[in-house]
Amino acid sequence: MIKYLLNCKDCTLEFESWFASSKEYDKLKRLKLLNCQKCNSQKIEKSLMKPNLSSSSFKLSEKKISKNKDLKKKLREYQSFIKKNFEYVGENFTYEARSLHYNRKSKKNIYGRASLKDVKELKDEGIETSMIPWIEDKDH
Repeated sequence: MIKYLLNCKDCTLEFESWFASSKEYDKLKRLKLLNCQKCNSQKIEKSLMKPNLSSSSFKLSEKKISKNKDLKKKLREYQSFIKKNFEYVGENFTYEARSLHYNRKSKKNIYGRASLKDVKELKDEGIETSMIPWIEDKDH
């Protein structure tokens, strides 16, 4: 559902109306099924609506801020473990993962970058991978 502020071009009345979608509004307008509530004119135009934002909706509670800090701390600890125990292969992750899987000569652990598409392809081939959110050092 979408709400539009509508303006009558004849009597300048402003009123709000709900529509299933923007396409639905366009369809009703094209079929001349929109009319002014006051003067019944069909010269109706939609105008920009200011967002209905409450400043309180953007305030984070102390509890949420604390949870966020705890989560970031845990992610950084996990990343530190990975950096110490895995080899970074960068953008070559999918190639290296396939090499390890199919050659089975090495049991090394790797980490790097891969697109979602590449990760899905690896999974389809039976190659186990995991994705984690990565906090860059610049975010400290």
